[in-house]
Amino acid sequence: MLLQLRHVTKRYGDMVVIPDLTLAVSDGEFVGIIGPNGAGKTTLFGLISGSTRCDSGQVLFDGDDVTGLGADARCRAGVGRTFQIPQPFLSMTVYENALVSSTFGAGLRGRDAQLRARLALEQCAIDHIADQIAGTLTLMQRKRLELARAIATQPRLLLLDEVAGGLADAEVNLLLDLIGELHRSGTTIVWIEHLVHALTSVAGRLVVISAGSVLDDGEPNQILKSARVREVYLGSDLDSDVPHAAH
Repeated sequence: MLLQLRHVTKRYGDMVVIPDLTLAVSDGEFVGIIGPNGAGKTTLFGLISGSTRCDSGQVLFDGDDVTGLGADARCRAGVGRTFQIPQPFLSMTVYENALVSSTFGAGLRGRDAQLRARLALEQCAIDHIADQIAGTLTLMQRKRLELARAIATQPRLLLLDEVAGGLADAEVNLLLDLIGELHRSGTTIVWIEHLVHALTSVAGRLVVISAGSVLDDGEPNQILKSARVREVYLGSDLDSDVPHAAH
């Protein structure tokens, strides 16, 4: 098992965001996570990546207890993530952004760091704008750079947080091709996404989070037919007829 969360809890004062969550992800899986706003999905990513400390419970990565490790140590162990709102270094070039990730995230130096940064940009099809200042990029380009920065850290587990949000349908399809290729290359992926039709086209498993707990977990088409899952969403954006692509 690549990732295990055992009875993890997180509270902010009197507000309990994650009451008692247990979740496991196998090496090589592609897991989609859905849930209503405020369900605790992004907090969950913080607990996995180390940017947020749990109040109790354990986080294990590849069999090692990483509960006490910060985000930098977990990144070097192989946990990479993107953020819902891209967070590039705006005054740096696209290439320099990727180089920071390969150097400090992956722990590479010199030519190895440079090659890893270039490869990440090529994988995300933004190598042609490597010398462009990040602050001048379009939304789609920033999304791709956010992904490239995560890839440059050489993750075994890649956490994607709403990477398709705000994109046009054609841009979403291009992003799906890229993410699918990353998964086929051996990267384990956990993806939070409100665009359920996009998620179910690539994910082999769907986990529904509600009020900081796992409401349902299983094969996407079956999950989307669940009455209790539809009740949580009030039928707003779930389509049980969405095809689930094999991968």
